[in-house]
Amino acid sequence: MRQFFFCVLILTSLLSCKKQTSASATFTPPLQNKNETLKLKYASGFAVNKYENYTLLSVSQPWPDAQKDFIYAIAENKINIPDSVVYDAFVPRTLNRLIVTSTTHIPALESLKQLDKLIAFPNLNYISSPAVRTKIENGEVLEVGNKNQLNTELVLASQPDAVVASAINANNKSFSTLERNGIPVIYNGDWVEETPLGKAEWIKFFGVLLNQEQQADSIFNQIETNYLNAKKIAKKATSKPLVVSGSLYKDVWYAPAGDSWQAQLIQDANANYVYEKTKGKGSLSLALEEVLANAQNANIWISPGSFTSYKALLESNQHYSQLSAYQNKEVYTIALTTGETGGVLFYELGPNRPDLILMDLIKIFHPNLANYDFTFFKPLNP
Repeated sequence: MRQFFFCVLILTSLLSCKKQTSASATFTPPLQNKNETLKLKYASGFAVNKYENYTLLSVSQPWPDAQKDFIYAIAENKINIPDSVVYDAFVPRTLNRLIVTSTTHIPALESLKQLDKLIAFPNLNYISSPAVRTKIENGEVLEVGNKNQLNTELVLASQPDAVVASAINANNKSFSTLERNGIPVIYNGDWVEETPLGKAEWIKFFGVLLNQEQQADSIFNQIETNYLNAKKIAKKATSKPLVVSGSLYKDVWYAPAGDSWQAQLIQDANANYVYEKTKGKGSLSLALEEVLANAQNANIWISPGSFTSYKALLESNQHYSQLSAYQNKEVYTIALTTGETGGVLFYELGPNRPDLILMDLIKIFHPNLANYDFTFFKPLNP
């Protein structure tokens, strides 16, 4: 899914009842058949319970405020699953033909060396991965509409074993059509996770689906080690810059709230964030006047929307020039790092590699501690 680093989609929902649990979530198979539960250290949106002849993959947070768990039974054959087990979809143990619907899914397939299973994707231009772009050019990955409304005729004609879906609610008609036609639709909620390492740990979700659990665990462990080591390096800094993030969109400045995963990255990079004491894990909606009052003296400005130059910033709004970070040319963007067809690399790879984001931020905040190149961020052009 295309995610903007510090501009979060705000979802409002008037929910008067508490989260319901499906019948499958309350069923507990006989303990003597239970083998193990997948250990997760940071991710909270899914769980995996493995039994003698089948595995239950439970996704509890496919989107914010989801009201039921989605249970997927994975086995060689349905006959291996006890009749008493209730689930939302049966998923074959071996998946050879897979459709995914968010660019954040691509790095998991690539790092697990499973790109040969990818047969289609919506909005192909968003994909930055050179390996997948080669497959697209060779006609090996088909365009199947857009994420919010798949072309179900093309999807059905491609005969996928499963579709990994990213959705904002349960009302996607194209997913419902696929389910009615016997295609398992497996919801992935990596984008809902509230911590950097929690997002990255969703590679284990794909490890379960693709019989690559050991490799997924190894890859995540390395990402975690990299992240924690980078955090230790950042603590060596003798000063902490003041940082502001975001930009105006239709007269509203959107910035990460103080408890958000973006704010955590700034904190772990050993910097002070202008809005670090605010509550919430999503985004703040701020008036320009408020930002100018609070962030005028901020040393560094990161993620200024889609702007790629100081000239474009100033042409958009003259008030930006009042910020010290603008005046001192200390503005950094992710919009300059794109794939062959314009997809922003951060949206695709960033959630999977928070260690690389953190290293970028350390290089921005404490350049004397970072002797390496940027992965996502770059200084604005003149």
